[in-house]
Amino acid sequence: MPERGEVWVADLNPRSGTEPGKTRPVLIVQAQALLDAGHPSTLVTPLTTRLVADAEPLRIRVPAAGGLQRDSDALIDQVRAIDNRRLVRGPLTRVGRHLMTKVGRALLDVLDLARD
Repeated sequence: MPERGEVWVADLNPRSGTEPGKTRPVLIVQAQALLDAGHPSTLVTPLTTRLVADAEPLRIRVPAAGGLQRDSDALIDQVRAIDNRRLVRGPLTRVGRHLMTKVGRALLDVLDLARD
């Protein structure tokens, strides 16, 4: 089972409209409690190697590490729930706590959720 903060390869086909498609790395952003409970779907943000500078909070840079061969941007505005069967390989790497905090803040901003 995946864990929050891991990068996995997911099959996001078929794509629709502006959704990222193809088989690509995704960052697991779902709460660990749901993952531990064996929830049948997982919240992810797709990654892209088409980097855009200074695009926060829509994109957060994920540095290459482990099986993630190239620096990538997490597409925060493309967060989605996928069936766990779409997770085809992983984990490639695990991002650090600091980066996950940054991703969490970006998700709050993009979803316009109040922070205390």
